[in-house]
Amino acid sequence: MSRPKLNRRIGLIQPSMTIGISAKAKELRAAGVNVINFSAGEPDFDTPDNIKMAAVKSIADGFTKYTAAGGINELRDAVVEKEKNKNGLEYKRENVCISVGAKHALFNIAAVMLEEGDEVIIIAPYWVTYEAIVSYVGGKAVIVNTTEENGFVPTKEQLEKAITPKTKMIWVNNPTNPTGATYTVDDLKFIVELAEKNDIWLVSDEIYEDIVFDGYKPVSMATLSDYAYERTLVVNGVSKTYSMTGWRIGYTCGDAEVIGAMIKLQSQSTSNPTSIAQCAALEALTGDQDSVEKMRVQFEKRRDYIVDALNSIEGISCFKPKGAFYVFPNISSFFGKEYEGKKINGSMDFAELLLEHHHVAVVPGIAFGDDRFLRMSFATSLEDIQEGIKRLKEFVEKIK
Repeated sequence: MSRPKLNRRIGLIQPSMTIGISAKAKELRAAGVNVINFSAGEPDFDTPDNIKMAAVKSIADGFTKYTAAGGINELRDAVVEKEKNKNGLEYKRENVCISVGAKHALFNIAAVMLEEGDEVIIIAPYWVTYEAIVSYVGGKAVIVNTTEENGFVPTKEQLEKAITPKTKMIWVNNPTNPTGATYTVDDLKFIVELAEKNDIWLVSDEIYEDIVFDGYKPVSMATLSDYAYERTLVVNGVSKTYSMTGWRIGYTCGDAEVIGAMIKLQSQSTSNPTSIAQCAALEALTGDQDSVEKMRVQFEKRRDYIVDALNSIEGISCFKPKGAFYVFPNISSFFGKEYEGKKINGSMDFAELLLEHHHVAVVPGIAFGDDRFLRMSFATSLEDIQEGIKRLKEFVEKIK
């Protein structure tokens, strides 16, 4: 019997390494192994009670049927109000599409905007899914590499050099997964000016906008000029800010024609996001916001501890992020050395040995476009962070 002939595009993407490593860590824990898991890209806090109760009420009220493909009007209107009050962006309902998470929103943008061969500038280190989405729909990801020294933000020269006549979009994540890097207003203004000069669309992934430190205040690119407002697609959601990763609610704001195309695509793919989750998201955006600051404060305390602890380990250097809940330590000084007779050639070897022998789960930097690093999430308890760092230190001390 012959093997199934799959669409060639599925071969262009790999399974999410972050999800895979997190799943492996959970398997080991289920088998009784005490694993410290730094791989998960989700808050460890529970979803706030008022949000959960809104979902319970929606079930009790029988709100369990299909909704409009682009989301219920109440939630779309709540997004309009949120963007106006927080970011000063003036949208109408027709400028908003509710999707099955921010990842789904990004996929829909690529699917309705990109033709075969269109180029999308992606800034590395990048979230693993960006390149996969662009490749799957037939686009070409053009990677712009950044450095620790520049705060993981691209230089003007790098961006200008990356632009070709085929450049259709630039995707910007601020704050950034996996580095926690943030952009200044001047950084963003240059990107906007460059986009206008070359007639390029912008995607502003703002999913971590509420998880920021040291007084940093994110600015949405869409606010920086008339061109930016017209040509920026703002992507956000409730997963990170409200610890609602499993609820799968994201949204896009932008040009009404693009939004309409996304809703059309959704109507023939997922249909509507889950009705119950939409009610929960409505409460998240319009209800009490105290939990947001409480979680942010805890993340900042953990950030301070883990950065100092990593930088105290000989051979490791760690950039101090101003946003998100990740650190991105440089472990390249260990490449070419051995752990108990096994050579470490890159971040994958380092991560596999760390998990196997010391039961600490991290994500290799190669998954994000830079093999010199690891991504470690501090969305876990301070006690786990302390134990995990202790084990990491014991591990590297055995590398010769």
